[in-house]
Amino acid sequence: MREFSRPKIVISRCLEFDHCRYNGDMISSPVVVKLKKHVDFLPVCPEVEIGLGVPRNPVRIVLDKGDHRLVQPSSGKDVTEDMKSFCSNFLNSIDEVDGFILKFRSPSCGLKDVKVYPSAGSHGGAVEKISGYFGGAVLGRYPFHPVEDEGRLRNARIKEHFLTKLFTFAAFRKVKSEGSIKDLINFHAQNKFLLMAYNQAELQKLGEIAANREKRPWKELISDYENHLYSALSRAPRYTSTINVLMHALGFFSDQLSSREKALFFDWVQKYREGRASVCPAINMIRSWIVRFEDGYLMSQTFFEPYPEDLIEINPVESHLREDLWK
Repeated sequence: MREFSRPKIVISRCLEFDHCRYNGDMISSPVVVKLKKHVDFLPVCPEVEIGLGVPRNPVRIVLDKGDHRLVQPSSGKDVTEDMKSFCSNFLNSIDEVDGFILKFRSPSCGLKDVKVYPSAGSHGGAVEKISGYFGGAVLGRYPFHPVEDEGRLRNARIKEHFLTKLFTFAAFRKVKSEGSIKDLINFHAQNKFLLMAYNQAELQKLGEIAANREKRPWKELISDYENHLYSALSRAPRYTSTINVLMHALGFFSDQLSSREKALFFDWVQKYREGRASVCPAINMIRSWIVRFEDGYLMSQTFFEPYPEDLIEINPVESHLREDLWK
């Protein structure tokens, strides 16, 4: 079992931390509950921070002469500048952070699909949908970090991509702040299969950076590696790339396995390819062979355990054939 660095996550305070919604509610999130054991959370409620109290009359984003404004319809109060100031000051105040979990569709924290109304008192439908003020500021400041809302994290594939990035970036942050060239080389070696699944072109670039044949200074080297690591993990891996890594791993044991063992493995891979099963059975077969044949190199690969095991859903079948998840 791997030892994991503890990620640092900024989270909307109403998600399992406080009854601070406009109506005094707290939102339940099974993902957040499970994560509390493994991460350090920094809860924040932008609306409370700018003095809107609990409970409070809700705010909404409206169009005013072509400009987006954050207003409280019941009082007519415009809190746009207060919210902008808070977003800037808060994001400037936090040091290292590995990811964000924000409230779905909130006019302050929402990442997308936040309704914009034609006026403060309008009872009609939305004229467009955008990011909330804090959510938009986060996306602008941290374009490559794992940033999701609690609604999307109900989807197994989205959650898997989020957690993989989160724990990988946390491990890299430790190398960046405390490590050396040797630690960077070890980090790269342990993540080789994971990077192979995500982006083979970036894997090659990262390998060249870690080799440091030009003897560049540490700060320059680690900054370059960080940028390419962000690029490598910017999109979830295609299922065909995941299969490629599985077949590559199989090659380490192929001569030592029976035909029936390989046939069972190929059957699970085919079911995964067709969207009839998750990738978990095929990965678990590889993991069993890693233990059986005591392969230390594969045992160190984060691809087979990218985040703590108790965060993995049991046999989640969320078909890879759906390509609309990240739109």
